[in-house]
Amino acid sequence: MQNAHIFSSALADLAVASLIEEVSLTPKPGLVDQKDQGSHDDLTLSMMVKSANSLHETFYEMAMIAFGEKPSQYLREKIGEIGRSGEGRMYQVTNGVNTHKGAIWSLGLLTAAAAIHGGQCNENELCHTAGEIARFEDRYIPSQLTNGIKAIKKYGVTGAKAEAQLAFPHIRSISMPIFKSSLHQFNYEMAKFHSLLALMANLDDTCLLHRGGIEGLNYAQQYAKRILESGHLDELSSMNEEFKIRRLSPGGSADLLAATIYLYKVCQMNPSINREFATIH
Repeated sequence: MQNAHIFSSALADLAVASLIEEVSLTPKPGLVDQKDQGSHDDLTLSMMVKSANSLHETFYEMAMIAFGEKPSQYLREKIGEIGRSGEGRMYQVTNGVNTHKGAIWSLGLLTAAAAIHGGQCNENELCHTAGEIARFEDRYIPSQLTNGIKAIKKYGVTGAKAEAQLAFPHIRSISMPIFKSSLHQFNYEMAKFHSLLALMANLDDTCLLHRGGIEGLNYAQQYAKRILESGHLDELSSMNEEFKIRRLSPGGSADLLAATIYLYKVCQMNPSINREFATIH
């Protein structure tokens, strides 16, 4: 179990680091960053960082329970149980504010997938394994009518649950390819900005729909596409001001950006570490 402990700790470290990198990326339209709170009256950078750190145990436990296992009903329900406990810890440090509920879902599934593969993986394979886990139903999940579920029902779009069950198509087809190409063409920070804009331009973000309806979603998608195509990232600050006026926040895109960063980090782990853990399978 020592190998599992070390590897699970490493995955939890990367998950927390990815969440902190996402919130620290500045400037971001409508989102909390190092400059301001975006369109959120109840969130701050320090709260988001505290929330991310509070989830280390959650991601560690998810990795431990999945280490060397296969996708199954049991694993799906254990991850759900651990995730709900993690939400409780999150709400304790945020005084009841939802900071990372969506990220617990997406990064939790990807953490479990990484633990299953024990270090030998690529981004697509991890997404598909995470999707396989997500397709099992959690029989113990409490009935909730979240803002995201309301938007899904009202506008007929897919949400975070379907995104995971479909093996994260927006990461596989959009954010990760753009992240990697931007990394080679520009640098790591630019890769994150391009990845976020690509997600905003293509994702039917339920956070945007909840706050701005179809009009708000279309506005955000077209704005992101325009900046991405022009390459004028200096317009992000003015985009943030416009989003604040309209109370728009692309929270779903932010969650998938964190997941993209995390997947990249996991697959870039020290090759010698990956080989060590692969030998136990």
